Order: sequence, then structure tokens, then C-alpha cells
Amino acid sequence: MKYFKFKALLQKDSWVTPAYVGIDNAGVISYVSEMPPENAVALEDVQGLALPGFQNAHSHAFQYAMAGLAENHPTGMDDDFWTWREEMYRCALAVDPEQLEGIAAMLYAEMLRHGFTHVAEFHYLHHDKDGKPYAHLSEMGERLLSAASTSGIKITLIPVFYQKGGFGLDPQPRQHRFISKTIDDYFKLLEASKRSVQNFKDARLGFSVHSLRGVDLKDVIQTFLQGPRDLPFHLHAAEQKKEVSDCLAFCGKRPVQWLLENLPVSDRFNVVHATHLDDRELKSLAESGANVILCPSTEGNLGDGIFRMQDYCKLDGHWSVGTDSHIGLNPLEEFRMIDYRQRLITHRRNTFGGDAAGYMIGEEVERGRLAMGIPLKNYFSPGQPLDAVVYNADSPLLNDTADNKWLSTLVYAADSCSIQGTLVNGQWIVKKEHHIRSKPIADQFGRAIRALANRKEF
Repeated sequence: MKYFKFKALLQKDSWVTPAYVGIDNAGVISYVSEMPPENAVALEDVQGLALPGFQNAHSHAFQYAMAGLAENHPTGMDDDFWTWREEMYRCALAVDPEQLEGIAAMLYAEMLRHGFTHVAEFHYLHHDKDGKPYAHLSEMGERLLSAASTSGIKITLIPVFYQKGGFGLDPQPRQHRFISKTIDDYFKLLEASKRSVQNFKDARLGFSVHSLRGVDLKDVIQTFLQGPRDLPFHLHAAEQKKEVSDCLAFCGKRPVQWLLENLPVSDRFNVVHATHLDDRELKSLAESGANVILCPSTEGNLGDGIFRMQDYCKLDGHWSVGTDSHIGLNPLEEFRMIDYRQRLITHRRNTFGGDAAGYMIGEEVERGRLAMGIPLKNYFSPGQPLDAVVYNADSPLLNDTADNKWLSTLVYAADSCSIQGTLVNGQWIVKKEHHIRSKPIADQFGRAIRALANRKEF
């Protein structure tokens, strides 16, 4: 047994302070209390505030290789999501398995440095550069699992069914690495991914259709109905206004309207973005118990629009966050963007009412865990692994601050420099901004980027 003594540890309803946490050799919690344990031989005293590790509910790892490269906008150019997508395709067509693993390991190490301990990898880069399936169908997925293992982050691999080039359109040549032509093809990929996941510790499986524009509508229904009944289901929906108008033109329904009318939407559903919803969609989606996955830094970078968060919260809707294209990786900044966008359009400061920071962290942790396929429990409970991000309690803004102001100080005024470290399974994976395997991960990433050469070509 090993014990930690934290200055404080955040549970769902309150701080435990001081907090003694005992773990076994696997990093599983066996003791949580304000009282010191009897006969604690190994005790590490940490002058920090321990929060549950954040859940990154939406990631496209390969896109980290192009982060910051699509920001040169020539005069007169009409640049939007759809032109950005062409640059993304260019990157996707170039990455080989070894490069993907190197890019993902660096990305996941950076996620850990910012306090994420689990990532949902929305994975659609399935085939080789000619669009042919690898001999090992889940070759690319297995590279992502290996990268997660190297970095020390937990992963839910979500192989994506991607079939079409748009509503009623055949796939484009630039999409050929993504495509499964039939439901059977997708389920073969999903089964191969399941076998790969079983070979890695701290790995889980989800399943997905890319979007309503990415899969024939009748196949969207059958994929969910024929798919696993115990896994979280993810899809993009209503990210762009053009997507909504195209959907209306194709089937007479808005994307989320169609989803709600054609599938048994529940808390198993994780709807990514959901930016453009009308009143009926917003109300019905909230009532369904589904999780909206917001990706504020990416949505802002792409000019997607602003999710109706204040209205959604009034309807008791649930949500979590992801970093998507990884133009930003700090969960605290994602929270701030969510709140501040509402303040800017309402001209009011009370987006959520009450303890806004506590509310946002609660939604992110609880609904993020469900998005990963992890049942809801307290933040730290016996039988759960000790996964935590620990903030420096001696930082100037926290040192003389009352405990009921700690969360608001962190969410609205802290950055990654405030993090003492990140624990996964009770082990320090990051400490003082230094990842325990930073050198080999950086070397692998450097080799991948030099071979890819996209950061010099763009």
C-alpha cells in the first residue's frame, strides 16, 4: 500500500481537506479520508489540490501534425471550414502508421501535461495511402493504442464508419483512407479494433458513424441497431450551417431533428458539436439525456458558430469537452471559451448561475466518463484508479484563498504552469511540466514530422 496526503481532494459535492488517499500496487484506490490511516509506512505529502483527471471526449490525433498551419489567409480568400477541410485531407493522405504513432504519442503526452487522463479517439484514418485496407484491419487503430500506452494516457478507441462524400454523394478520392463501403465492412473493422483493444491495458472501445452526411441514412440506423449494446456511440452533427441546409435539402429534416426522430437517443449518444440547433432540437436533445461534446477551441478556429449553452443548461442538458483538431489543449481554456462566448452574446456574466466552475468541472468529468464508457461514480472512490490532475496549492492566487473559491480561481485564472503534475493509476506521469518519457516521445515525434515534411511545405 502507498498513501498520498493532498492539501485537498475534490469530490462531487465538496472538498476533502486534508485528503489521505491509499492505493494498491495497481494504483487502485482503497482508502479516501480526512483522517490519516493507521500504520501508513509509505506516505507522499503533496501540497496540492487534486482534481479528477479531465476526459478529452473528442480527438483526431493525426490533425495535431497540422496544428497552426492553416492560419495563412491570403487577401480576398473566402476561408471557412470547407477550405480548411482540404488542408486536413492533405495531411490525412500523407501520414503513414509509424508517423501516426509518433504524432499521437506526442499529442497524448501534451494532453497529460494539461491534465487530461483519458482520451476518446474518434478514428477514421483506417486504410493505406491508396485507400486499401491494411492486412491487419486495425493497423492504424493499433498505432493509436500503442501511442496511448507509451504516453500513459487512457484511451477509448472509436473506429468511425465513414461511407459517403456528403448527403447522397459518393466519397471523394481525398477521403479514400476513411471509407468502409458497407455496414459489414465497418463491423469487420470494429471487430478487429476490439481485438486490438484487448491487447492493451487501460484501453476501451466505442463505435461511431462519422455524421449523417458521412453515412447513408438507412445505414446510420442499422449501424446503431446492429451495433454493440454496451458501448458509447459517437457522431458529428450540425457543426456547420451548410451541413444543416444540405440535410434539409436531402431529407427534409435538420440533422439533429432527423437523429431524434429515427434513433432511440439516450445517454449512450455523444453528439459532437451540435452547434446549430433550433428550439425543438435543443429541448428534445436535452430531454434525451444525450451528451453534447463541445470543442470550443476548434469550433472557434474553424468559425463553426456558438453552441446555445445557456439555453441548453436551463433545460438540464448534459455536455463534455474535447480538443478535436488540437489547436488548443488546455481544458481550463475550453471552459473559459464556453462561458465567455455566452457572456459576449448575452451581455451578462451569469451564464450558469451558482458555482459555475464547479458545475463545468462536474459536467466534464461525469459526462466525459460516460463518453468513454465509464460508469458514473464519485470523483474518487475505493475500487477506482487514482487518476488526477494536481494543482499547486502554494501558487500566489491559491495560497491565501478560501476553499470555496479554489475552483473558480483555477478555472478562470490558472494555466498549465499551475499544475504540479498528473497521476494515472497512482503514478506521476507528468511532474512539474515534465513527462516521464518526454525524450523518447519527442524524438519519435521529431522523426515523424521531419518525414512528413508538412510543417515546411505549408
